[in-house]
Amino acid sequence: MSSRLPPVHEAWLPREHPLHRPRHGRRQLTALVCAVLFFTAPLVTWLFGARPEPVENRPLAPFPSLADGLGFFTGLGPWATDHLPFRGGAVRSVEGISRGVFGEPARTSGGAHSSPIGAGQSDAKPPLDENVFPNVIEGKNGWLYLGHDVSYRCVPKRSLDQVIAGLRRWRHVVEASGRRFQLVIAPDKSTVYPENMPDDYAGKDCSTAARAEFWRRVPAATGAIDMRGELRAVAARNGRPIYHDIDTHWTHEGGVAMTYQLAERLRPGSTAGWQVRPTRQYPHPADIPDLLGQQRTVPIQAYSLAPDGGADNTQFRPSDFHHPLHLESEPKPGMIDAPVRMVGDSFTQFASPYLAAAFTDIAIQHPDDVATDPQAAGQLLAEGRVVVFELSERFVAGGRYPMLDPQVADRVGAVLAAHPVR
Repeated sequence: MSSRLPPVHEAWLPREHPLHRPRHGRRQLTALVCAVLFFTAPLVTWLFGARPEPVENRPLAPFPSLADGLGFFTGLGPWATDHLPFRGGAVRSVEGISRGVFGEPARTSGGAHSSPIGAGQSDAKPPLDENVFPNVIEGKNGWLYLGHDVSYRCVPKRSLDQVIAGLRRWRHVVEASGRRFQLVIAPDKSTVYPENMPDDYAGKDCSTAARAEFWRRVPAATGAIDMRGELRAVAARNGRPIYHDIDTHWTHEGGVAMTYQLAERLRPGSTAGWQVRPTRQYPHPADIPDLLGQQRTVPIQAYSLAPDGGADNTQFRPSDFHHPLHLESEPKPGMIDAPVRMVGDSFTQFASPYLAAAFTDIAIQHPDDVATDPQAAGQLLAEGRVVVFELSERFVAGGRYPMLDPQVADRVGAVLAAHPVR
């Protein structure tokens, strides 16, 4: 018998031939149909009015660009997953069934809740796969924590030395152009209120050690404003926590505290005549319960801020800063009148009304957009005499901000250098 293979594809052989294989068997056809449905469902349902809802603490994955090459195909999966219709309802259904029938939280991709993985074990060598960490950590007294507080510290994308070098590079390029530079790092809720974390959770040892090292080194090495003590002091004066129990952000009191700190850094004594008073209360969708398939709100207490002690000067303009938010007002005593350009994330959303009250001219851009378009970011920052960064601890400690790449700072710095402040 000849051992040579037939000169045609096996699918073209007669069906009775022992080497015949159909080009698409039943399993292949099933897989192909499922793949087509998975990738086309978002488009088809969109045409009929269905819109995706975010269920994680991040924007929905964008549709990949053909210019990304192979990245176009690898990006299709995250896009289709995020844009699947009724995904939020499915997550809530799974969560409800798991708790109602089995009496325990559901386990979603990446671990949706705190789990015993790593509890009681040595974390001297943290796992290389961050999916072993929970997306949500269920703490004491009903508190919920974002799992990235832990996973990003334990599985950083950049070393702490690289993070410090990136932040120092930013200070250098800004100050070399004649501008003032201020850096605020918004502490994680788990940093300010570790007492409500569970006794055991995945990554406890590695995240605790990384947090201590971060705060020991970063403020001293970069000149960052350390907000931890001030936040606890404000909470003690007000008699309530300065972070929401089921949301990862600080309250408006945290935003006011940051505004005070920045103004005093830029012009000491400028806040002496400020008057801050409570105003309206309103419900705000909490971000962490979304990861559990729950829709819950936290009560928001808003404030007025009168820099001259008179009329309220706040401006409430909701924005995610992916389109820069520009806030202007007439100068008053107690205000900072130098143009300020700011890079800030979701923590600054709780501060922007008070920044508008304290600064005559301020524009805020999201950190992710700085790395996406350094030229445009440089042009925006060049409009200011003061450049302020507010960055979240978890993203800085984990080296997750793309703008920490020194090349990004250099590209923005080139634009600033071309428009120096004298």
